Amino acid sequence: MKRLLPALAAFLLALAATGPARAARSNEVTSPRAQVSLVSAANAPKAGTITLGLLFHLKPDWHIYWSDPGDAGQAPTVSIVAPAGAKAGPFAFPPPHWLVAGGGVGDYIESGTVLLPFTVTLPQSGVTAIDAKAEWLVCNPKLCVPEHGRFHLALAGGASAEAGLFRAARAALPRPSPYRATIAPDGTLAITGAGLGRSVVKSAHFYPDDPAAIVNAAPQRLGFVRDGFTLRLKPAHPPMTAAAGVIEITDPSGRMQALTLHAAPGAAPPPLAGTPLIVWLGAALLAGLILNLMPCVFPVLAIKALALARLGHDDRPLARREALAYAAGTVAAMLLLGGGLLALRAGGAALGWGFQFQSPVFIAVMAWLVFAIGLNFAGLFEISGLENLGAGLARHGGVLGSFATGLLAVAVATPCTAPFMGGALAAALAAPVTLGLSIFASLGLGIGLPFVALAAVPAVGRILPRPGPWMVILRQILAFPMFGTAVWLLWVMSVEAGSSGVLIVGAGALLIGFALWLLRFPGILLRGLAVLAVIGAVLLLPRVVPADATGPAALPGALPRSAVPYSPSKLAALRKDGHAVFVDMTAAWCITCQVNERVALAPRAMQRLFAARHVTLMVGDWTRRDPAITRFLAAHGRDGVPIYVYYPPGHAAPVVLPQVLTPSIVRATIAGARS
Repeated sequence: MKRLLPALAAFLLALAATGPARAARSNEVTSPRAQVSLVSAANAPKAGTITLGLLFHLKPDWHIYWSDPGDAGQAPTVSIVAPAGAKAGPFAFPPPHWLVAGGGVGDYIESGTVLLPFTVTLPQSGVTAIDAKAEWLVCNPKLCVPEHGRFHLALAGGASAEAGLFRAARAALPRPSPYRATIAPDGTLAITGAGLGRSVVKSAHFYPDDPAAIVNAAPQRLGFVRDGFTLRLKPAHPPMTAAAGVIEITDPSGRMQALTLHAAPGAAPPPLAGTPLIVWLGAALLAGLILNLMPCVFPVLAIKALALARLGHDDRPLARREALAYAAGTVAAMLLLGGGLLALRAGGAALGWGFQFQSPVFIAVMAWLVFAIGLNFAGLFEISGLENLGAGLARHGGVLGSFATGLLAVAVATPCTAPFMGGALAAALAAPVTLGLSIFASLGLGIGLPFVALAAVPAVGRILPRPGPWMVILRQILAFPMFGTAVWLLWVMSVEAGSSGVLIVGAGALLIGFALWLLRFPGILLRGLAVLAVIGAVLLLPRVVPADATGPAALPGALPRSAVPYSPSKLAALRKDGHAVFVDMTAAWCITCQVNERVALAPRAMQRLFAARHVTLMVGDWTRRDPAITRFLAAHGRDGVPIYVYYPPGHAAPVVLPQVLTPSIVRATIAGARS
């Protein structure tokens, strides 16, 4: 037996030597942010060259930079140390992603698992090992860390098990564009050719080879022309006379093709006639009306109930003025939100509808405000004028209070979208500023219109009970929905800023409650102490920061464990293999999303249906800003959540579901798409 074991070991080593060699893979350079190694497409050089690749495994939320990094960052570099005289060619980069950071900085990045192939020219034959050194910059939204590494790659001969990686990398590389491209002096990039148009182009983005060619953070407005489309680029140094780079075109199914192009100078072709503005204004008005019935308005049901109760008094002209003031408040709030969104997007921010709820500071302020209103409803304090701020109390109502009620109703109740609202928002954000603001104003008018109509009908005053002591009780009862709203906002804060954010909001609410209690008593000293308490709450706001998202995203709401987080690459892989996918774009602050998920997606019967039909439930959490989800929304003509898209098995066209879901709608969609 002692003589048999060495003989057996020698036999196994000889057998391994005669089999195919393992992949040529170097040592791995590891950090908390990435694992990087040098790999080879083949284990032996051919004709004096060999194809290598720098392989990155990046942790979630970390990225490296494309060949053109944009306004900041640095692309990876590599050089050959040995054998002497060997030269490394340029990296072949996969298509990048667009990232807009704070301060209007636009970057072009790579994330996830990234292979950067390059060719090495060797000075001699018989090379059995390659030594290289590389440098790269790895960043997340808050921090950038320069990293470097030295790699030793042994070439053992035979086939490389990494060849599949290189085949996949070659397949993902941008291919030469078959279309004609021109660039106008004002930065209008026109792509024309057979088969291009609204039916096949949902979104597009151009990535220049020259980092100084355009304002990298500026949005690129999509338009359509005969047999093609245009992108409105913002020249960094107008006029533009040339444009070279990569354009990514996404179709309605979410599949993207990347093309290299060289645009020649030329005038922009005339745009196709679009949908008349009156249609978008009507859609926005109708969306505003429907928004009054959406779950999003439930947090301000108390405010609306008190506003409606005021219509019962005898002074009909005053009732009409208050209703008009309420509608003016909803219109003004929509104009402020819409104008702010247009301004931020013009500055390069990749934002959509409900962007204010992606700010923990906004969540904190709104939580404190509705908590204070709840205390007011409950009777903790009575201050002339303050009770009108968003509450419009019956006894101290008035036009100003009604206007403030409209402002607050829109601020709290519109993080979601309603039917007809998605297209109207997309049109508003794509139109010139004046037309866009008119669409937002129409949306606000739709929200306030029911109260104007009720106030204009004399019969309403006869139906509603006259104001009296019952309204004090009603006001106290309706304090609890306001407290419920504060609890909901506290939960949203836990998702966005973690336990520390919840602690800060709770401490601020305590200080504000203490200040309001002090205001019940006379005396300059007590009022000064109340002011100090409010100042203390305000000083807490800078400490409210988004929680680090360094691990896999936690899915919001009541979604089952079988759901998988949204990933463009994962969706593309599932679609490529013909799997059915149901995409749910949601957010913790979107009440409509939460109701839909609990009613139509989370029940066990629905999960059994998904399992039986082999449907993957993929969830995108937009609670915090996510450029990948923003791009998905834009590709489907939306600027806010919720949006539900079903990709049938095979390669059939996707189906966009309504924004209010029921189990029957989901079942019918899955069954209809399969038939």
